[in-house]
Amino acid sequence: MSDTLWALLSLVATLGFYYLTKFVYQRKRVLWLAPMLVAPLAIIALVLTLHIPLEDYYLYTHFLVMLLGPATIAFAVPIYQQRDVIRRYPLTLSIGVVTGLVLGVFSSWVLVQLFPMPEELANTMLVRSVSQPFAIQAVGSFGGVPDLTALLVVITGVIGMMVCEPVFKLAGIRSALAKGAALGAASHGAGTAKARELGHEEGVIASLTMIFTGVAMVLSAPLFGQLLS
Repeated sequence: MSDTLWALLSLVATLGFYYLTKFVYQRKRVLWLAPMLVAPLAIIALVLTLHIPLEDYYLYTHFLVMLLGPATIAFAVPIYQQRDVIRRYPLTLSIGVVTGLVLGVFSSWVLVQLFPMPEELANTMLVRSVSQPFAIQAVGSFGGVPDLTALLVVITGVIGMMVCEPVFKLAGIRSALAKGAALGAASHGAGTAKARELGHEEGVIASLTMIFTGVAMVLSAPLFGQLLS
């Protein structure tokens, strides 16, 4: 099969797996069927089974990565739409953003100290707790690798989705605001999706916290990079 056909198959399969898993998950909301978990695994299995060269896979699918730019700008829309929520809960959002940002970077730094790993991977770990568009922009200040950023962000988000409810129950957290702020700050997009399943208010707070934490990471990344270098 030619490189162009492999590339076209890769693009169609990537979009197909995503929309198929999303369709299934909307009808049966089981964690193990979440698109962020199942779709990447299905794509990896396809690439390995058919021995698709990575160069061919990225030939057309890299256009999907380019959409991260417009997606970042589009984050302005929910900020405008939920401006009343921002005015009502400024303290909740501020605490969620600051706490999520500091603990996200610090916990990653602790993991790097406890489990030695290659320097580039260690530096990339530091941005794993913010949404992918922001993480890719910030990772350069830490000396990390943008190509690894997406993988670490997805893993962090999926783990957050999996453990959030037992953690909330164990910690006795019942407040919708607290749940939303925690999921948005620690588990970004995946956490926000989970927050929306828990309730409307949780979803709104998670979305705003995720956005503001991402912006704060991009702005503060040079400072964190200097402090941790």
